[in-house]
Amino acid sequence: MAHINLPEGLPGIRGPMAYRPETAKPLNELAEILLRSENSLTRGERELIATYVSSLNDCFFCQNAHGGIAQHYMECDMSFIDGIKKDYESASISEKLKALLSIAGSVQKGGKNVTKDQIAKAKNLGATDLEIHDTVLIAAAFCMYNRYVDGLATWAPQDRELYVKRGKQRAEEGYIHFDLYK
Repeated sequence: MAHINLPEGLPGIRGPMAYRPETAKPLNELAEILLRSENSLTRGERELIATYVSSLNDCFFCQNAHGGIAQHYMECDMSFIDGIKKDYESASISEKLKALLSIAGSVQKGGKNVTKDQIAKAKNLGATDLEIHDTVLIAAAFCMYNRYVDGLATWAPQDRELYVKRGKQRAEEGYIHFDLYK
């Protein structure tokens, strides 16, 4: 049961956003820019960064919601996404993405944990300043989103297949123009 009286039947971040739509608007706009706008990182890679950070924060709803979107974009299954969350270093993803996930993991612990060596490695593997910037901001934003969801003790469906099915829909709708009540 949520810590405050949230609208009924809305899982995860949807309940708090429906409760306070004036704050939902800028939060959704930020997610739209970070995860869906034109970028040299694919939408799948950016959703994967959000998923990874959410898994480090143990936010069930966010890691599964964004994992469902990532698997849709990356045309893989959730076991592949789960493998990356568990051990990205041995996953079959690019070395650049591994370096960016390392940076994201450091941001999750605290911004000052990002090292010059991590940045240099990412750049040596082809990461641009914009990709590094956006990785840090995605990681920081998802620490906030995760704490928003879990800090209010929102509920989340435990059937992970629901997140897979919604991944395609969320990928098509985006974050700005979706109905919180659907």
